Amino acid sequence: MTTRTSRRDEYFRDGFLSPVALLSRDEANHHREELERAEGALGNLHYVNKIHTVMQSPYDLATLPAVLDLVEELIGPDILLYSSTYIIKESGSEAYVAWHQDLTYWGLADDDAQVSMWLALAPATVEAGCMTMVQGSHLDGLVEHAEAPGDGNVLLLGQQIEGLDASAGTPCPLAPGEASFHHGWTVHQSGPNTTSDRRIGLNVQYVAPHNDQASGDMTATLVRGEDRFGFYRPEASPASSLDLDRANELFAADAAMKARYKTK
Repeated sequence: MTTRTSRRDEYFRDGFLSPVALLSRDEANHHREELERAEGALGNLHYVNKIHTVMQSPYDLATLPAVLDLVEELIGPDILLYSSTYIIKESGSEAYVAWHQDLTYWGLADDDAQVSMWLALAPATVEAGCMTMVQGSHLDGLVEHAEAPGDGNVLLLGQQIEGLDASAGTPCPLAPGEASFHHGWTVHQSGPNTTSDRRIGLNVQYVAPHNDQASGDMTATLVRGEDRFGFYRPEASPASSLDLDRANELFAADAAMKARYKTK
């Protein structure tokens, strides 16, 4: 039986935990249907940041008690929901995510007071392009990244760590309803989706309230404990299953954020 202590130890030893069972197949399918219903109203929701502020489904997934219990083990009892985004690879898509580290551009003050969850809402098999993690790579800190946008790499700036191949990592396939959790310095990548189904995941980041961000102008949602620091401006929770009025504001903010990244 896995204990709370051993789960934390495994995470800080390897840089990730996978798989972690969170939902039944039926529950995962329900949340997939909620996403696809929203796509029918809003269009493409791939890589739209902070989607939990306008949709109830991702907010509910990000705040599942079992999720927050595990996040508490890893970063402490006070938890901010920092960001969320659907990451979708369509059937037969050649898009991939190159080897990278999440924290490269984030400017957080405490590397260990952050964790990412990737929750599968559709099969994330090796053939579908599941994530591959390099075990223990978070212990080395920042690795140099090159930027080469435009070649099919999903990452906004085309950032990538050169000189690694797929054999460097451990594949982390997930069934619908399973999740992985990884440290911000863990080197990871994912390949194309060669299957006949979409590969759909909800990617969520959590930070402890003391973990200030360099820009000093970020929002977050307190989801457990208390915030005694005030580094992050509070953000509204979704007012309904799909808030169409606020969705337009979110799209504009997301586009502006991505434009700032591209000009840095």
